[in-house]
This record gives sequence, C-alpha cells and structure tokens, in this order.
Amino acid sequence: MTMASRRSVLAAGAALTSWTGVSHAQGTDTLRIGVLTDMSGPYRDVSGPTSAACARQAVEDFALLRPDIRAEIVVGDHQNRPDLASAMVREWFDRRGVDVIVDVVNTPVALACNTVAQEKDKIQLNTSAGSSDLTGKYCGPNFVHWTYDTWCLAHASGTAVVRSGGDDWFFITADYAFGHAAQADTARFVAAAGGRVVGAARYPFPSTTDFSSFLLQAQASRAKVVAFANAGDDLINCVKQAHEFGLVRRGVRLVALVGFITDVKAIGLQAAQGLTMTETFYWDLNDRTRRFAERVRPKLAAGVHPNMNHAGAYSAVLHYLKTAAAMGVSEAKASGRATIGMMKRLPTDDDCFGPGAIRPDGRKVHPAYLLRVKAPAESREPGDVYRLIETIPADQAFRPLDQGGCAFSVR
Repeated sequence: MTMASRRSVLAAGAALTSWTGVSHAQGTDTLRIGVLTDMSGPYRDVSGPTSAACARQAVEDFALLRPDIRAEIVVGDHQNRPDLASAMVREWFDRRGVDVIVDVVNTPVALACNTVAQEKDKIQLNTSAGSSDLTGKYCGPNFVHWTYDTWCLAHASGTAVVRSGGDDWFFITADYAFGHAAQADTARFVAAAGGRVVGAARYPFPSTTDFSSFLLQAQASRAKVVAFANAGDDLINCVKQAHEFGLVRRGVRLVALVGFITDVKAIGLQAAQGLTMTETFYWDLNDRTRRFAERVRPKLAAGVHPNMNHAGAYSAVLHYLKTAAAMGVSEAKASGRATIGMMKRLPTDDDCFGPGAIRPDGRKVHPAYLLRVKAPAESREPGDVYRLIETIPADQAFRPLDQGGCAFSVR
C-alpha cells in the first residue's frame, strides 16, 4: 500500500467513525468495540448500519446489567478491500484503543484483519463473513466465527433440497473465496444426498450486475435447482433476473446459499416466493427474537427487520462484554487471546440465538433454520416473509470439530 492510499484509508476511516456507548470517557478502563463493515457497497444492507445499530443495542442492554462498566462503539467502512481494512484496523488498535472488531462481512477482509488481530493480540468476532475455512485451515486464537458459515448453510440447504427431489444442481458463483467455499461445501452435501452438479458459472466480483448470460447457462443445463453462491446485491439481482427469465415458471427451484430477510424484502415476495435459504436467526421465530427486534427497532431505518448478521453483531458484543465483566476489564483488555479463551469457557445465551457455546476452534454453535419464502398472499405483514421448513439442532448445524482441520485448540 502506498503512503497516499494509506492516508486515504485513515481519512475515510475518520470520516466514517462514530463513537457511542455507555460512556464517552477515553480512559484505559473503557472497552472499545470496532464495527468493521460495508457501509456503502454490495453488503451494506446485509450488514452495515443495521449491524452497527445492533452492536449499540448490545452495549445498552449490557449497561442495564453492569452500569459500572464503560463500553464504546466505533464504526468504519472497509469498502470490501482487505488492504484498506487491515490499515484501518491497525490504526484502531494502535491509536484509538480498540480492543475487538465485529461484523467484517467479507472473507478476504476477515483473513487480512485476523493477521493484524493476532499480531496485536486483539480480537476479531466475525459475525458476517461466511467461509467455513475461517475455523478450518485459517483458524486462529484471536478469532471467533459467530453467526453462520458456508458449511452450515450448505449442509441444511443442500441435503434438504436433494431429499425433496431437487437432485440436479447448477451454481452461479461469485469468483472469490467466499463464493468458492459456498459452492464447494454445498456440492459435497448434494453428492452425499444422492444429487449431482450438472454445471457452474463463476462471475467477476464485485463488478457484475447483469447475470443474464449465467442464467442462460443455467437454463441450458436443464438443472432442477439453480443455486446462488453469492450474497447481498448480487443475490438480489440474480433472483430478480431469474424471475424475469421465468425460471421458476419452468419448474426450476432457486436456492440462496447465503440469503437474508433483507434480501427477500429487497427482491419482493412476488419474485422471491419459493426461494429456499437457511438462516440462524429470524426475528419472528419466538418470543425472545421478537423482544430483541422490538428493542432495536427504534434504531433502524423504517421497514428494516434485522437479519442473522445483524443479530450476530448483537450476540457477539453482548457475550464479549459479559466475558470482560467476568474477567475484569483490565485483564480483558490486556490480552485478546486470553479473553477469547474465557469466551469459549463461558456458555452463551441471548435473545437472538438462545443458549449456545463457542468451540475450541472458534466456531460458535446454535441451531439453524431451513426457510422458504412465502407467497404474497401468505404474508400477514411486511416482515412476515418465511415459512419454517426444518430446524437443525445446534449439535448438527455446524461442521464437526474434528473435520475442520484447525491446527490449534484454546480451551
């Protein structure tokens, strides 16, 4: 990175930084949490401002339990560029006293920031980047993968769709680490369930907006299932264009390997109906999720319902704060690795995911839910978009610990 580009990163970070929390004191006894996210690009709606709002909600909720502990939030836009992200995080750790980064929402960014977090003995709580390699070959002692991963979503969607008759698959895949992992993980489960992959097409990320040529390839393959190994604006454009092409009318089933309620609302139920996806959180799932959604709603833009990434930001920040309180703030700030170790020893529990745990490889476990998008006539209100098809228990929802290839264990 040139000095000029580094200066532009720091300037951008300063422009997008906002401090909020229990206290605005700048002493060494204040816990500082950096929400590193996409505030302006293709993942803005699936993370971005709503993730920041949910992190702030966690700080507020924790303050009701422990008003004596001070915590603050800083927000920065990494623009989906690993070089910008690592420079911003280094500046946060070195000059702003940030102790932990949350959200991240991009696998290459997560990998770049994990290097910095380990070097500085700080913490990355990855609540939105997807690759299952993050707790496999790229696992680390300063890292927790919170909300979902490509193995989890692939396992739920791939197995269930084949079991219900969708045995021939075609993938449309974002050409970077996350997309590759999503396709590879799903293809394995499709094969294990007795299905087959009849074709795939990779497209340049993040510069593609017209998916017509890839949808034509999918149509020509005569696959029963077209699966989108992408997320955010790319998924929205793919599903809308698939609807325009009439794929569903021809009997093709559409599967979002990483999809969110925010995507469904952006697409609209008319075009998205029947789309299958897996999430680990749905605001209308039970009384606890509804209470969380009600608390955070005043912080959100009109009509926004939090998705699993947003819920992950809340859950991860809340557990970090509880852990710091159990350890003592000074001790928690002294070593990210030691704090992660304590986070793994303490059980997790919050209104978004219920009871859970963090494994030695850094994988946080909780149930996952196979969902199907409702038709417009089935929906009672704007946020009522999903029909629950299947619940995957926490002990089955994520890759077994001994299959990930993580080379270390912090217990």
